[in-house]
Amino acid sequence: MVRNIVVLGGSSHPQLTETICNHLGIPPAKMILGKFAVGETRVEIIESVRGKDVFIIQSGGGKVNDHLMELLITVSACRTASAKRITAVLPLFPYSRQSDIPYNKVGAPLAKLPGQVNRSGNYTFDSRPQTPYPGQQESLGLNTGADALHNQLGRLKMDDRRNGVSNPNGQAKPNNASDGIHPRRSDTLDSAKSDRSDYSAGHERVASSSANGIDSNTSISRNTTKPPQFQPQPGYKQWVAQAGTLVADLLTCAGTDHVITMDLHDPQYQGFFDIPVDNLYGRHLLRKYIQYSIPNYQQAVIVSPDAGGAKRATAIADALGMPFALIHKERRPTQISDRQNATMMLVGDVADRTAILIDDLADTSNTITRAAKLLKKEGATKVYALVTHGILSGDAIDRINASALDKVVVTNSVDQTDHLKRCPKLEVLEVGNVFAEAIRRVHHGESISVLFDYN
Repeated sequence: MVRNIVVLGGSSHPQLTETICNHLGIPPAKMILGKFAVGETRVEIIESVRGKDVFIIQSGGGKVNDHLMELLITVSACRTASAKRITAVLPLFPYSRQSDIPYNKVGAPLAKLPGQVNRSGNYTFDSRPQTPYPGQQESLGLNTGADALHNQLGRLKMDDRRNGVSNPNGQAKPNNASDGIHPRRSDTLDSAKSDRSDYSAGHERVASSSANGIDSNTSISRNTTKPPQFQPQPGYKQWVAQAGTLVADLLTCAGTDHVITMDLHDPQYQGFFDIPVDNLYGRHLLRKYIQYSIPNYQQAVIVSPDAGGAKRATAIADALGMPFALIHKERRPTQISDRQNATMMLVGDVADRTAILIDDLADTSNTITRAAKLLKKEGATKVYALVTHGILSGDAIDRINASALDKVVVTNSVDQTDHLKRCPKLEVLEVGNVFAEAIRRVHHGESISVLFDYN
């Protein structure tokens, strides 16, 4: 029995909430979840959370936007109700696949100085404008047009004052500061008078022009240099919204103090938060399944379906002492439609062996089904797919049923009730005990590093 703790379960995965509460020995807190006729989310917490350690369980599968808004409203309600600490437990983090620019990893657009446009496409990654070295002239940067003209006039005026001070008669008086003789006070007063006389003369000209029927604003605008019209550089690329960073800011602003999740699609996504983020791994569950459920697993081959998941797959292969293979896309696609038709090639030997595909997420299952077809073509006897998050949206179930996959193993980080009814190849691993142990350790202030030790 864990005291002074409140577990709130969202509408995304009620079975996972029940499993976690049974492991902790406490009932889930009572709350009302619903929607108004207009479609707005309604959240009402019945029990008191004042001074309590609150854990809100909400996964990112299914209706992602509704579940995310429900989570934010629940966090805000607990913060308003004076909860001591609010921890968001997100088995599948929503929008974690959009932490960077989707479908294109080129980064920031490339800018060039005026007059240095390179039409050949050989872009440079030097910063523009670059930082000037000591004694080097300041870079032009973006100061073009009127700003550049005013800056140049200011520099000329400073040079005149440095070389000599002008008098009302137009003659320059030498500056003897370098000879050890400081300029007289009369020189300074004369220069100030000349500045004031020029300023008053300018106003007199403006006043006379207005008296003659000429608008002063019109005359001033005629003498002012207009800035050049903006033209984008050929290397410029339009920005794409980064929704993953926005979700991290929304959770922090709503009042979340801590986040517990599993197998982030991009591990560096933790750095977008200003609060602690515990990223649990599902590889120990997959490793145990390989050891106890796959016969003669020592002769099997661990395969990564893409280059991005190579590190994840090699971690399991090294822990079990198994060989490793990689599926590489032969050409780099340039459009979203080309990603599904990119040619794949196998790096490694899977002939007369069992191939085990390891991935963190399966959404449309296009990658793992095409990889299974390639592995069977290369001589693999059986093909298993072990995936942490089985979203399986769209026609993913029909694609798996018609594919060369012999079995697909996923965790219940996303509700798999409907998927199990439609897919006979699907097998689900329980992940609620891992999150329950993480919640217990966070509540008591214990280290959760034991959950990361898989050796």
